[in-house]
Amino acid sequence: MNTVAVESIDLLQQHFGWNAFKPGQQTAIDHLLGGQSALAVFPTGGGKSLCYQLPALAFDGLTVVVSPLIALMKDQIDQLAARGIEARRLDSSLTNAEYREAMEAIRSGQSKILYVAPERFFNERFRSSLEGIKISLFAVDEAHCISQWGHSFRPDYLKLAKIADKLNVERILALTATATPTVQADIIKEFSIPAENAVCTEFFRPNLQLCTRICNESDRDNTLIDLIKSRPAGPAIVYVSLQQTAVDVAEKLTKQGFNAQPYHAGFDAVRRNEVQDSFMASNDGIVVATIAFGMGIDKSDIRYVYHYNPPKSIENYAQEIGRAGRDGEASICQMLLVPQDRIVLENFVYGDTPSLESLELMMQELRRQPDEFFISQYTLSSNSDIRKLVVQTLLTYLELDGFLEGTSPRYDSYEFIPSVPSDTIVNHFQGERQNFVRSLLASSHKKAKWFSIDIEQVCQKLNTDRARVVKAFDFFAEKEWMTLKTSKLVHGYRRLKPIPTELARDYFEKMKQREASEVLRIDQVFQLANAEICQAAIVSEHFGQPLDAECGICSFCQNELTDDVLDLTGSNPDTASIPESILQLALDLKQKHPSVFTSARVMARFLAGLRSPALTRAKLSRDKNFGCCSEIPFKQLQRELEQVL
Repeated sequence: MNTVAVESIDLLQQHFGWNAFKPGQQTAIDHLLGGQSALAVFPTGGGKSLCYQLPALAFDGLTVVVSPLIALMKDQIDQLAARGIEARRLDSSLTNAEYREAMEAIRSGQSKILYVAPERFFNERFRSSLEGIKISLFAVDEAHCISQWGHSFRPDYLKLAKIADKLNVERILALTATATPTVQADIIKEFSIPAENAVCTEFFRPNLQLCTRICNESDRDNTLIDLIKSRPAGPAIVYVSLQQTAVDVAEKLTKQGFNAQPYHAGFDAVRRNEVQDSFMASNDGIVVATIAFGMGIDKSDIRYVYHYNPPKSIENYAQEIGRAGRDGEASICQMLLVPQDRIVLENFVYGDTPSLESLELMMQELRRQPDEFFISQYTLSSNSDIRKLVVQTLLTYLELDGFLEGTSPRYDSYEFIPSVPSDTIVNHFQGERQNFVRSLLASSHKKAKWFSIDIEQVCQKLNTDRARVVKAFDFFAEKEWMTLKTSKLVHGYRRLKPIPTELARDYFEKMKQREASEVLRIDQVFQLANAEICQAAIVSEHFGQPLDAECGICSFCQNELTDDVLDLTGSNPDTASIPESILQLALDLKQKHPSVFTSARVMARFLAGLRSPALTRAKLSRDKNFGCCSEIPFKQLQRELEQVL
């Protein structure tokens, strides 16, 4: 055994009390201890977190863990604390005092692991606070988000590779549970990870039984109740698509005597934590939840995962069923598939794609900017009627295609409440610095409770650079002389070459390709539900790992699927054409709101009940007719509206 391998085993025994690694862990860790970057593709519950927690203890610098999951951060920090290992997190839930305390622990070396959300890197105060800190390891959780061809592409993630370069990190660890071969190739390329350092463990878990039942919407509730009653009690998650569905289904299960609770992102943090804590301690608890629940939840004895509504993709399905049976015991993953659910899933996909007119408005706005500019993504979203996440994606495309270069984002608004008199702050300094601080504080304007300051105006007035002003306020906050908050985030860009007029059409075609890709993902889920081969084999093959033999326990292997080829398109013969009354409604709305309903796609979005910035601004999402055609396929709505409008 080489020296690096011996070191990793010693650290495992000393700090975690274990004598052996899970599959793949030691290989990934040894790459890192040897000074190289690595990719770890482990199934949910495969032990990804140890791959950065253990090496962090051996490095003399800081380990930064990038994760979008606050629940995961809190859970892992508590687990590490129980082992005598101090870690910190920085997220929006921290108070200023907690933020200062965390940064002091990081700078002093007391904490060697720092958990942050990806958007934290767009905070100039945070980036400034990392200056001078040696980062030995940059660990990126949910790394599949970096890929445009992944199931949950996030523009923020695509910029993490550049951020890692700017921070001069020594090595990178990318982690994911759901990366197809194409997505793995993207991760390796973006983070410059040697291909031979990609560690992929076996995806197939023989203790998970994949079950599918195709049913009618009217039968689904009773089918779910009957299945739960017929099986031994055990912790279960029931996944649904909509928040209201979570509440409704949990209520129905409770009336049947089950220990069921709803969970979704619309609940406040206190209620979400109560549901989570109750579930963690329960032996028979059922949580009916949107996909907001489960990520970062480390409960090993979940016996059942039910999909009341279908997942959006095979990747989502794999991630969600992966939360069952982490203790290795037999667990059932049951999908109840109602063909009409496909319409809801597809409508959300089509609703995300902006109209060509909206794309042209966005490009015009960008062409009007100077060569270096700052712009609010919220404003750009509102003015062009494109959802903010889609605006972020389009701006990322512009960077990738060499039209724009992202510069440092900034906050246009700084507000503070003094904790001490201004003279106390001023008298702490001498000479030129004292004059600067006096002028800085004198430039603020008092509102009802908070003092506000316009950073750009102050920089011009005092003939100083922005970095000095920001560092000064950060210092005041650290000294607890004031409570500081920032808002109105704007992103900086530098134009590298002109944006051509035809680019809007090119990007419209690109967005439609993404749309088609997302619809294909839905296709794959519905094909899995009516499979003609082993379902476990289909899922494993999707992630590049063909099975040598059938699983023997899925619905196909157990001959539980129907012999008939069912129509899983979700189409309904009753909606062969849109009623004349709806077409007339569309004409009336277009005449009344011509600046909103600029295309058939926008009108289809209104009728399908899909919000957009323009519909929300015009308060049309509150209209009694909003969503009146939610059970009609979006493409059909758009096609017939194009003929009329």
